[in-house]
Amino acid sequence: MWIFYSIGLPLTLFMVAATLKFFAGPDVPIYVFVTVGYAWFCSLSIIVLVPADIWTTLSNGSRGGINLFWNWSYWSTFCLTWGIVPLIQGFEDAGDFSITEKLKTSIHVNLIFYLSVGLVGMLGVGILLISHTLRWDGVMGLAMACSNTFGLVTGAFLLGFGLIEIPRSIWRNANWNFRQRLLSHRVAKVAVNLDDAHQELSTAMVIAQATSNQMSRRDPLRPFMDVIDSMLLQMVRDDPTFKPSGGRMGESDMDYDADEKSMAALRRRLRDARYSYCRFKSEYLKYVTEALELEDVMKNYTNGRAHNWKYISSIKSSRVGSFAPYLDTIEWIWRCRIKQKLQCFLAVTLGCMSAALLFAEATLLPNGPDLSLFSILIKAVGQQDMLVQIAAFIPLMYMCVCTYFSLFKLGTFTFYSLTPRYTSSVSLLMICSMVARYAPPISYNFLNLIRLGDNDNERHTTFENRMGKMDDAVPFFGHSFNKIYPLFMVIYTILIASKCFDRVIDFFGSWRKFKFENDVDAVDGFNTSGLIILKKERAWLEQGHFVGENVVPLARNFN
Repeated sequence: MWIFYSIGLPLTLFMVAATLKFFAGPDVPIYVFVTVGYAWFCSLSIIVLVPADIWTTLSNGSRGGINLFWNWSYWSTFCLTWGIVPLIQGFEDAGDFSITEKLKTSIHVNLIFYLSVGLVGMLGVGILLISHTLRWDGVMGLAMACSNTFGLVTGAFLLGFGLIEIPRSIWRNANWNFRQRLLSHRVAKVAVNLDDAHQELSTAMVIAQATSNQMSRRDPLRPFMDVIDSMLLQMVRDDPTFKPSGGRMGESDMDYDADEKSMAALRRRLRDARYSYCRFKSEYLKYVTEALELEDVMKNYTNGRAHNWKYISSIKSSRVGSFAPYLDTIEWIWRCRIKQKLQCFLAVTLGCMSAALLFAEATLLPNGPDLSLFSILIKAVGQQDMLVQIAAFIPLMYMCVCTYFSLFKLGTFTFYSLTPRYTSSVSLLMICSMVARYAPPISYNFLNLIRLGDNDNERHTTFENRMGKMDDAVPFFGHSFNKIYPLFMVIYTILIASKCFDRVIDFFGSWRKFKFENDVDAVDGFNTSGLIILKKERAWLEQGHFVGENVVPLARNFN
């Protein structure tokens, strides 16, 4: 048992550190880096611990070590999610100039949130008590119900979306023509967003410079303005190619010198504008580079025989050396032959795993034979330590990937963004809070899919004993709730797969404002603006420029 855990835990730590280093922005402080890394590590360690817990249960082994690790992982995640991370997030989001003022702002914001939620909860409990729907001895059950049901139900629906979308996205992207059309739309869209972000950053910089120029050296707010001036100088050093232009100033944009709070608002606006610009610039570079590389792949596939099956790139320098021809041939085989087929194979494999998970969720309610493929597989290798843990880890990890994929996709359009090397502290903290919040419910769900033992001799894992059996997790709603709600998730997933929601919204034309806009749905053909931008970028590359160097003046024509 401990072999798997001793291998999985260091790998988890390495993956967390590498992922955080890849996404974190240059200004992320060390305490945010450590907090987010520890939260991610605790959350993912729960996922690594579940297979070891299953094997311990099946082999009737000692549970002392498992119990210790469960307490550490779960309560660390709980404290980070509901206490430490929100406090640091409010601290980082505040634009105040002193640590004390930033702490006050963070505490104030969090108190408002928790008091609002608490008052609503107390009001609901009071109504239920007055109407005799709830008795005093059932309040604790209601609290448990609300706590567990939120993670279980919302996590199940996030899981359902990911189970369909991940295999479908991989299958679609394996089609070069579809991917090329999609990238033309994404390039056009992100170019406009980049222009908007460029204008907002230009406006913030002009306002900061104008406010600094009109403020005397003896002004009591001058020390705060000096901090903002230092930010401007650092921004110029970090990106000397940035040229402010096209700013849009409003009537109240020169009123930031009223007091310390208004100066803090200016600092926050400048910081947020910079992160927004860096985010869209990074996305633009990614999509344009991928689109140009895809054009090269399609050309190399067509002209493979003429080029002696050697890959020729128009955006990278040619290889030199005695091994260069062999490496070019290997790259041609990979990009033009193997990669596409592997994507299709992966999509089919993940699609089958999604179908198996949906079937296991749909057959939870009957008390008859165990129809879960994963439960049957785990029992089939029940005497093999490593095989049991691998058989449990793979589907559990896939469930986590599907849930977090949906969570990140939803958050990208609403609250936060995950951008390579430019993710802000606030976004990292919000993401780590979400990841930590859904790790235990995902484990609950998976343990519900497998039956350790028969109906007469049912075995409970340490996780179930510590946190309560799935059927007892929400006693206020009845003992069958946690076997019924997956059926709704299965129905919801089938409706998503058949695009039933989109058809209903399209039928009622007035409901289209409620439709979740997805750029994949609009890929009926190429985007003209995106094709023009890609053509210009290739021409600039041939002239010795870099990708994205001249995009802002060009994008402004389409905005």
